[in-house]
Amino acid sequence: MARRSVLFSPGDQPDLLRKAPDSGADTVVFDLEDAVAPERKADARRDVVTVLTDASFDPSCEVCVRVNADVSTATADLDAVLEGDPRLDAVMVPKAESATAVRTLADLLAERGADVPVIALCESARGVLHAEDIAAAPAVDAVAFGAEDLAADVGATRTEGSEEVSHARQHVVLAAAAADVDAIDTVFTDIEATDRLAEETGVAVQLGYDGKMAIHPAQVDVINEAFTPDPETVEWAEGVLEAREAADGRGVFRVDDEMIDAPLVARAERVMERYRAGRE
Repeated sequence: MARRSVLFSPGDQPDLLRKAPDSGADTVVFDLEDAVAPERKADARRDVVTVLTDASFDPSCEVCVRVNADVSTATADLDAVLEGDPRLDAVMVPKAESATAVRTLADLLAERGADVPVIALCESARGVLHAEDIAAAPAVDAVAFGAEDLAADVGATRTEGSEEVSHARQHVVLAAAAADVDAIDTVFTDIEATDRLAEETGVAVQLGYDGKMAIHPAQVDVINEAFTPDPETVEWAEGVLEAREAADGRGVFRVDDEMIDAPLVARAERVMERYRAGRE
């Protein structure tokens, strides 16, 4: 399953919740946390469960709910969301700062009979420093990096080049790779700056991320395109894998003017995995 684009939708706006899957996003996140004012949490829970339990709601994308970080509020979120028989594929835990926090959420899900994976959002200094343990927690299927909250936590000033969060961004993707789970890059907050979004997403691809979070449907196509290998790259990968089959077990072989060894074979396999995932 691809998670190229992960689109957030405010939990207290049911019309947007129903429209979110039509954006083309691989994952839609019904948000009960930052997108909902404290006084509207109860309304948002009712709206989310109404959509999730509607028999006509059966999108082809992954459906996730972001609960609140506070355990008591998250408990109330899950009590409401898991009422009935909801269409729910994953749960996102925000401000994850330890594997213990993830296990706590996983226990809450298990107590309510919900067998769904967890997407852990590392968006604080403590969360980034503990990203390796968080990513390795059994319930975790993906880790996401939150640059905006991290900058606020450490007192950094966000810049266009994002140098202030570069180390943390790379640390999270390394933690995900070590645990063999998906890595999802931070949101891009300027909805109108499509060219800069494409550049930022291209950097995420280069760093090894599997997808990127989106805050507006207009961002989805740009993100999906960046994470889908272009025809030239697919042709290269196919050529490498075909040549490997003809190499009779040799560790190094030639494709056109390029010498191919194990790391490049692994890259070709990853390209084809992304290509196939994007076509599902």
